[in-house]
Amino acid sequence: MISFEKQLFINRPQQELFDYVSNPDNDVHWRDSIVLAEWSSAEPHGVGSTQHLVDKFMGREIDSTVEITSWEPPHRFSQKMVSGPIPFEMTMNFKPAEQGTQLSIIGQAEFRGFFKLAEGLVRRQLEKVIDSEFNSLKRLMEEGGK
Repeated sequence: MISFEKQLFINRPQQELFDYVSNPDNDVHWRDSIVLAEWSSAEPHGVGSTQHLVDKFMGREIDSTVEITSWEPPHRFSQKMVSGPIPFEMTMNFKPAEQGTQLSIIGQAEFRGFFKLAEGLVRRQLEKVIDSEFNSLKRLMEEGGK
């Protein structure tokens, strides 16, 4: 199992950043690893809502279902994988700071099968993906794009 933590300042209002990041429809714009991301449960969205995700990681497509485990707009949301090959849990915290938002991401993932056999390589690749995607999020949000 690996744990990860990332913090970054994004020069956008807290509510705007929360709304953008918590909506899987936006994932394809800032997450290079995403092939498909969508709500798989009806509105209103909150604790217990689910998302269907297809990620591409290390040359493999990973089909998973993610459940929202905490939902406190615009401060925090958490999610966990309930089906898929790499169980993970992740919490995003949004705090107002100066002219924007301090975003912190805390998570852990457990590797199985092929990914467990190559755990060291997978860990390094996952860290690169996380850094790249959250840097893309910062750039996209601060440029005012979608």
